[in-house]
Amino acid sequence: MASTNDYAVIKTGGKQQRVSVGDKICIELLGSEPGQEVKFDHVLALRTDGSLQVGSPNISGACVKGTVIRNGKGEKLNAFKKLRRKGMRKKIGHRQNFTEVSIDSLN
Repeated sequence: MASTNDYAVIKTGGKQQRVSVGDKICIELLGSEPGQEVKFDHVLALRTDGSLQVGSPNISGACVKGTVIRNGKGEKLNAFKKLRRKGMRKKIGHRQNFTEVSIDSLN
C-alpha cells in the first residue's frame, strides 16, 4: 500500500510531472483510448517508504502505471501579431490536444 508521501517524477511529452497514486494529470496526447492502461517507463525519481531514489537519468526497472480517462482539447489560445503603421494584423488560434490519465500505481 502506498503512503500519502510516496511520489514519482516522470517524463512524458518532453515535460516532467510529479505524480502520486490517485492523481489525475493532463499530458500531451498519447493516442490511447479511454479505459486503456498506460505505462510510464521514464521515471526520473521515486520516493517510496521514506527513501528517495534518483536516476541518472532514469531509474532502471521503475514504472508508473495509469489509466486513460479521456482525450480532449484544451482552451483556445490566441496569438495576435501587428505591425504598427503598416496595416498588418494577423490573428492565430490554437487548441492543444491532451490525454487525461489517472495514476494507479508506483513501482
